[in-house]
Amino acid sequence: MFTIEAVSDQFDQQIQQRIDDKTKPLGALGRLESLALTIARVQGKETLEITRPTMLVFAGDHGIAASGVSIAPSEVTAQMLLNFARGGAAINVFCRQLGWELELIDCGILQPLEGLKPGDCGKEIVNCRLGAGTNPIHRQAAMTLGAVHQGFELAKGRVVHHHSLGCNLLGLGDMGIGNSSSAAALMAAMLGLEAGDCVGRGTGIDAATLKRKTMLVEQALVQHHDELTDTYNKLACLGGFEIVQMTGAILAAAELRMLVLIDGFIATAAALCAVELMPACRDYLVFAHASAERGHQRMLQHLKAEPLLDLGMRLGEGSGAALALPLVQAAVNFYNDMASFAEAGVNKVV
Repeated sequence: MFTIEAVSDQFDQQIQQRIDDKTKPLGALGRLESLALTIARVQGKETLEITRPTMLVFAGDHGIAASGVSIAPSEVTAQMLLNFARGGAAINVFCRQLGWELELIDCGILQPLEGLKPGDCGKEIVNCRLGAGTNPIHRQAAMTLGAVHQGFELAKGRVVHHHSLGCNLLGLGDMGIGNSSSAAALMAAMLGLEAGDCVGRGTGIDAATLKRKTMLVEQALVQHHDELTDTYNKLACLGGFEIVQMTGAILAAAELRMLVLIDGFIATAAALCAVELMPACRDYLVFAHASAERGHQRMLQHLKAEPLLDLGMRLGEGSGAALALPLVQAAVNFYNDMASFAEAGVNKVV
C-alpha cells in the first residue's frame, strides 16, 4: 500500500559542516541544529523551505466511552468538532496565529454533522467516515481489518490532496472522547507493557474513573490477546477510527517525503503503529511536545524521540504540533540565511 524510502545519511557531514560554520559557537542553537539536520536530510536540497503547513484533525468516537472512562460523554466529540468548524477552539486560535491551514476530518463520530447551514459552520468537515464510532474494545474488536485498510486509503487521499496543493509539512491532531483508552491499549500491545503502565487521566478523570479505565483496558488486552499478531490486527482490535487514519496519514506523508509534526499521546500512538508497520517512516517524524499524559514519555523513549516543547499540555486537537511550527521555521531560516564565519568576516569560534 505504501512505498517508503529511508532518508539517506550520505550528506550528513556536509549538512553538519554547514550548520557548524554559522556565526555561533558549536552547538549553540541546541535542538534547532538537530532539527535543521533532520529537515535537510528529508528535503535533500541546498535551500530548505516549509510550504503550506497543514494541520489535519481527525475525529472519531469510541465504544468504550459508554463505560465511563472520561469526564465527558461521547456527544462532546461532535460538539467539539462543530466548535472547530466554527473557529472557536484552541487549535483554531493557534492555526490562525501561526499560519497553518486547517482541515477537519470526520473519521467516524456517532452522529455525522450533516445539514449544516453556511452560517452554522465556517469550515467544511471532510467525510472519511468508517462507521458511527468503534465497538467497545473491552468486549469485541474495535473494527474489521477491512476498516483499517479503508482508513489507510482515505487518509492517503487527504495527504495526496494537500501535497498536490504544495504542502510539505503536515501536523496531526485528534478529537475523540475515549481515545486515550484506545491509545493506551495500543501502547501496551506495541510495547509489551501492562495496562497500568500506559493508562493515564486523559481529560482529567478522578481516581475511581482511572481505576475503571485501567481495568477496561486490561480486559481489552486479555480479550484480544490471541489476535494481536501484527499491527493491522492490533489496530483492528484496539484502535480508533481516527488513530487508524492518523497512522495512514503518517505512512502516506513519508511516502511523499513530507515532514510530519506529531502532537501528543494519541498521535504518538499512531506513530508507534506506523513505525512498527514501516520503520523507514520514522525518519520523517518530528515530535512536537511532551504530553502530560501518563505513558507519553515512554512512547517517546521507545521511538528515540526528543520533543521540541514541554509545556505540560494534554489537550490534543493538534495543539502542541501547531505551537511547534515556529521552531521548525526557525530551524529552516537559520540554515538558509544565517551567515557563515567566512561570509561575515568573523573569526571562527571553536
